Amino acid sequence: MITFLARRIIFACFALIGATFITFGLSRAAGDPRYLYAQEGGYGITPERWEALGVELGLDKPIVWQYAVWLGNILKGNWQDSLLDRKDVFGKIKDRLPPTLKFALTSYLFAGIIGIPLGVLSAVSRGSLWDYVGRGFALFGQALPVFWVGIMLVLVFSVKLRWLPTGTLGNGFFEWKYYVLPTITLGWIAAATYLRLVRSSMLEILDSEFIKLARAKGVSYQTLIWKHGFRNALIAPLTFSSLLLTGFITGAVVTETIFAIPGLGRLAYEAINNNDFPIMVGVVLVWTFLYVTMNFLTDLIYALVDPRIRYG
Repeated sequence: MITFLARRIIFACFALIGATFITFGLSRAAGDPRYLYAQEGGYGITPERWEALGVELGLDKPIVWQYAVWLGNILKGNWQDSLLDRKDVFGKIKDRLPPTLKFALTSYLFAGIIGIPLGVLSAVSRGSLWDYVGRGFALFGQALPVFWVGIMLVLVFSVKLRWLPTGTLGNGFFEWKYYVLPTITLGWIAAATYLRLVRSSMLEILDSEFIKLARAKGVSYQTLIWKHGFRNALIAPLTFSSLLLTGFITGAVVTETIFAIPGLGRLAYEAINNNDFPIMVGVVLVWTFLYVTMNFLTDLIYALVDPRIRYG
């Protein structure tokens, strides 16, 4: 187990270092960073200021040294300033991250609570009415675009019925009305994917020989389904689960735009529209860190669920 953990930690560190190297390379591939400051004022900068800015940014040093200085500033929390409002990039990301985390967590819980039980029910009731209902839910969940679902929910429940607010998030975490529409919009497709993964995994496990042997030995139905069947079918949903939460945090640009949620995804959208390169670099680094961290945690869960991974 210790060897397994040490190997995964080393892989995670290499992944993070590689991500910073690629991010730095892309920032330099976009051109001389001084052009961003020249465009910011609208009229360019003087040659003297151009040379002084090169020394200030360390562009007169070798590229390896520039990367080392840049990485050191990132580790210290010095992520430069936004070109749009001259505010600290790290501070802006820190302010935008909590709304995205709260919104992503509710969508994540919604997807798991709806999708996983429906997947199990659909598998154990194969060919029944419940199976067709679950498969229909999965079909519509993956066929309907996120932006269309969001717009329709706003039109029906906010504009027509006036039951729920149209956007933003409330000041308190438990102001549930603000979370209903964004949560359903973002979590529906994930719930449908959960349903399909759990159903297919459960069907494969329930048709295996050790399930037939357990049934022949008189194991109770509940133990057969949940201990022998569901636990062995968890690997595929766990893989999706780790990427799902990170995807909700990093990829909710459309939903945050529809519901005017001041989150990280909307910040990235605004940075792209305004060509705010420091913000884009900071957001990419945060997303990369979240992906690597979630993959590491998923590996740990694999080891807890499957002893073959832990002792292999």
